[in-house]
Amino acid sequence: MSRRFLKKVVCFLVILLLFMVINNTNLFMKQSAKEPSLLAHRGLAQTFEISNVKNDTCTAEMIHKPEHPFLENTILSMEAAFSKGADLVEFDIKPTKDGQFAVFHDWTLDCRTNVQGTPLDYTMDELKMVDIGYGYTYDNGKTFPFRGKGIGLMPSLDEVLSYFPEKSFLLHIKSNDAKEGEQLARVLTTLPEAQLSLLSVYGGDEPIAALRAKLPSLRVMSKETMKSCLIPYILVGWTGYVPDACENTQLHLPEKIAPFLWGWSGKFISRMEKSNTRVIVVAGDGGFSEGFDSANDLERLPANYNGWIWTNRIDTIAPLIQNNKIE
Repeated sequence: MSRRFLKKVVCFLVILLLFMVINNTNLFMKQSAKEPSLLAHRGLAQTFEISNVKNDTCTAEMIHKPEHPFLENTILSMEAAFSKGADLVEFDIKPTKDGQFAVFHDWTLDCRTNVQGTPLDYTMDELKMVDIGYGYTYDNGKTFPFRGKGIGLMPSLDEVLSYFPEKSFLLHIKSNDAKEGEQLARVLTTLPEAQLSLLSVYGGDEPIAALRAKLPSLRVMSKETMKSCLIPYILVGWTGYVPDACENTQLHLPEKIAPFLWGWSGKFISRMEKSNTRVIVVAGDGGFSEGFDSANDLERLPANYNGWIWTNRIDTIAPLIQNNKIE
């Protein structure tokens, strides 16, 4: 191999490297005046120490001392979250015995309520009689501050959509059952197009695939849609090309992974927004819905970050964003 040829190879590699850097650096981007958008996880809810959570943890039994009267996944908690500054509220849905969806997080009712079993064991009318505040305690069971106050507060999906026809929501299908995706599609197809455009859904691969087959215009997300978008983007995104699989979807990016994506954060977000894809950053490794819940958390975000932020404390984070605490 001649020295002249090697020199050409080196020059080519240097030029390619420079192109990759310049094409993906945020240094020359015009700073956006747009503020980050806020996703309120489960509305305005009681909080707990996320580092102590495991797959089988009953979080109602380990809440912090309450600072407000709201319980997660209720209309009151959603209303409070929007009033505090949420742009989007996330909530969980579970099928009921009578073919509806209840808005409830846990797999079973055992942890937070006064009954046993799953939402699928009950009709929606029966779930309205359940006390969803029954199991909450912050002092190891010495007191139960919400006991007796949660009766009638578990809403149906229909109730939420009727109560907030002009608000944006992220619905979470907790299972990997394709039938739940098909059932949800039947509900959502009855909505006006304007309201449907405000909704997005994430969950297991099977229900999300079933839902997307029925409603291809709906923004959805699953592990499969994430991989279909991000793996090819990691391979070719340095060119500025956005794979077709990244169009009209949603990305939940753990803060520990996001910085390794081409163009993070400004150029990456801009590229995805042009493909009608929402980029939401979650705290930590994203294992248990960690959120940016304090001023110290916000300091870890990139300077001039203007994407979406996942938070469990909309009451704390919204005022900080409004006062431009991300520098």
